[in-house]
Amino acid sequence: QVQLVESGGGLVQSGGSLRLSCTAAGFPFSFYVMAWYRQAPGQQRELVATISSDGRTGYADSGKGRFTISRDNAKNTVYLQMNSLKPEDTAVYYCNVAFNKFNFWGQGTQVTVSS
Repeated sequence: QVQLVESGGGLVQSGGSLRLSCTAAGFPFSFYVMAWYRQAPGQQRELVATISSDGRTGYADSGKGRFTISRDNAKNTVYLQMNSLKPEDTAVYYCNVAFNKFNFWGQGTQVTVSS
């Protein structure tokens, strides 16, 4: 079955950096768009970034210029490099794939940015 496992979250000071990883299994990873979402307490889950099978990327305004999404198809892994982090980036970050008309999510990784 489809599995998405995120890692790399943690506590960081404002202005710091983190790199999130999501390792996938159970579907042909290299052919699918992968995405990162986040959900802050009391808020709806929101899209952060996407990367297509051929490496084209897209970003929400909140992360443009600070976040970089990338993928390593040989490792079935998608990354989110986050720089210049702000307290408002604090959220649980989720990896996502839409496969066979279903949305699949990882368990999430907590990112906390202190001011």
